[in-house]
Amino acid sequence: MDAMHDTDPTAPQQKPSQKAATETRAARLRRFLAGVFSLRVEKSQARVGVVTLAFAGLFVVITGRLVLLAVAPDAPGDLRRASAEISIARPDIVDRNGILLATDVKTVSVYAEPRNIIDKDEATELLTAVLPDLNARELREKLGTRRGFVWVKREITPRQQVEVHRLGIPGVGFLTENKRVYPNGPIASHVLGFANVDNEGIAGIEKYIDGLGLRALAGAGFATQATDLEPIKLSIDLRATHALRDELVKGMEKFKAKATAGLILDVKTGEVVALASLPDFDPNNPVEALDPDRINRINVGVYEMGSTFKAITTAMALDSGKVNINSTFDARGVMRYGRFTIRDYHGQNRILSVPEIFIHSSNIGTAKMALTVGVEGHKATLRKFGQLDRLRTELPESAEPILPPRWGELNTITISYGHGLAVAPIQAAAGTAALINGGHFITPTFLKRDEEEALAGARQVVSPKTSEAMRYIMRLNAERGSARKAAVRGYYIGGKTGTAEKVINGRYDRNKNFTTFMAIAPADDPKYLFVVLYDEPQGLPETYGYSTAAWNAGVTTGKVIERVAPLLGLPPRFEKPYRPFPAMAQAGAWGIQ
Repeated sequence: MDAMHDTDPTAPQQKPSQKAATETRAARLRRFLAGVFSLRVEKSQARVGVVTLAFAGLFVVITGRLVLLAVAPDAPGDLRRASAEISIARPDIVDRNGILLATDVKTVSVYAEPRNIIDKDEATELLTAVLPDLNARELREKLGTRRGFVWVKREITPRQQVEVHRLGIPGVGFLTENKRVYPNGPIASHVLGFANVDNEGIAGIEKYIDGLGLRALAGAGFATQATDLEPIKLSIDLRATHALRDELVKGMEKFKAKATAGLILDVKTGEVVALASLPDFDPNNPVEALDPDRINRINVGVYEMGSTFKAITTAMALDSGKVNINSTFDARGVMRYGRFTIRDYHGQNRILSVPEIFIHSSNIGTAKMALTVGVEGHKATLRKFGQLDRLRTELPESAEPILPPRWGELNTITISYGHGLAVAPIQAAAGTAALINGGHFITPTFLKRDEEEALAGARQVVSPKTSEAMRYIMRLNAERGSARKAAVRGYYIGGKTGTAEKVINGRYDRNKNFTTFMAIAPADDPKYLFVVLYDEPQGLPETYGYSTAAWNAGVTTGKVIERVAPLLGLPPRFEKPYRPFPAMAQAGAWGIQ
């Protein structure tokens, strides 16, 4: 019974013949090895063969290891960390039509492992001989440390790589990095921003991309090359942006302006179709990007927008119900408020209707319209139109508007015609777009989106009837007022000029103007808003010495529309549209035909 318990009944039982065969093979192997390692002369040939085989195997292992080290050397901890950092790739950035605006290319950088460099002085001398822009003292200090990894020079040329390689300095090697390039140079540079030498976004859309969690993706191993990531599709049209910038370059030179900027906004979707601000910079070499004179004046500059603000004031008055399109205001003489006197630049010295106040740009008539609504109603309207708060877009760069510290009736009077409140041009454009797109305030975007998506996040700020009235009087201004110089045959535009004296040392300087022109096309059913501004344009003989907006910003806007409208799919129409403003015709508005 005990024997039965000691034996596993499930274990296979070895037959006696099999057991004998196994013992015989083991005995033969012992005899063979004993014979090989015996000292008998007749066994020496076998011993030599085994030893040779062992050494051959060892040689193969060592050779394989050396080859592996040569192809992919073991990186020390610092080098591994550096490799992880530079392996981060950025997604391509493309315009609304898929044209490449920014991408990654591979470049080579030189690094050193100071602990493995034998002669620091010789290494410094050799490296600075082939890379002469290196600072020898700084390089010697780097190589004199006990660190495992230091950069010698980032982003070298292929020729420099060959020359450094020929030096054969132990402890000096190369790493492949991702370098950001912008194939279109300065075009749309203020929108794109730029990335630094570590491929980190520093400004513009590049910085916005990092805020989406790019580094987290890279750290998880999901973003080692651009093809791992979906391209970022912008609302920008490269062709329109090039044309806009080209006209601004010409205009800045012609009018001897200190700076200029322009914007094209889709009023139905809020998409920024083109943006340019001069002086600009080349994001491939953004050394000038931090120059205060090269800011994005559309997003970051804050300015008194002059008479373009009269559009918001007029809409406010009409939408309040206290004023209608046929209301009139006395614009004779001057308007006094305490010790202040308000005058019209081109005074008509008579009673004016609402459309006449707009096309003659009457400060007096506009101020009286604002006072009918009152200070609190005025402030509420401007806040509703996004003029009193910082406007946020995908671009991290934005500016806070400058508001009066105490807002009374005098502030409402001056702000009604564009003085005493400074805003970023993009938020003034967004407010104007809401006036003429049916009354919807849509926050501008630099990413492509459709009208349905835009309207989902919009808010109604004026009634459709008020919106039609604004389109009507802006069209009248292009036919009879200051917007005539921007009129382009076939495009049925509307618009408004704005000229503001600049504040220098706390006082208005009559000789330094900031001029703006805003145009809509087509006026009966606007699709785009065009904005052009000049900082300190000069009067010319052909402008009769005038430096006001109609003579510079208005002229440039007309040229932009003429070039860009066909690119954006706006065909010219040479016949006047049938009943473009039905509500105005029904009301018998001044100037209606």
